[in-house]
Amino acid sequence: MAEENTPQQSKASGSESGGADNKPAPSAKPAAGATATKAKKEKPPALEDKPFQEFIEQHYLPSLSTALDNAGLAGVALSFQNSPLSVAGADDSTAYWQVVGKWPAKNRQFTVVFTKEDITGPKFYYYADGGQQASTIEQFMGDERKITLDLMVLYTLQRLNGQKWLTRN
Repeated sequence: MAEENTPQQSKASGSESGGADNKPAPSAKPAAGATATKAKKEKPPALEDKPFQEFIEQHYLPSLSTALDNAGLAGVALSFQNSPLSVAGADDSTAYWQVVGKWPAKNRQFTVVFTKEDITGPKFYYYADGGQQASTIEQFMGDERKITLDLMVLYTLQRLNGQKWLTRN
């Protein structure tokens, strides 16, 4: 009896699977064609691939401003400038691109320095508190292989939090 059930089940499943195989096959071909059409469309360039100044001014500064507001640091004035470092003992003859955040209410300032006109190049960070001149420069995002807008904003917030400017521990 077991032998009779097995062939009937295989015949039934064979006819069902045979019918099922025939139906998806025609629909699979247009899906493959549609995928090929989608693959031909060019992706817009990534934000990070835009020219340096455009990326900083149109994407990084607005994103950082929003993140600072969300973190409770309202009133931080952000600027993008090409100027010498304002760190004690720094050479005044060399100018670097810098994102400067000033928080006048607390008399604080932080700076992200770009040594090249490229977000993937070496970057530094320094800050000043109480109206004093900064005395220490730290590496910024040195271990990251892929630099993205979200990571740049995140690392900036992490540095500010390290100074206890966002929350007290």
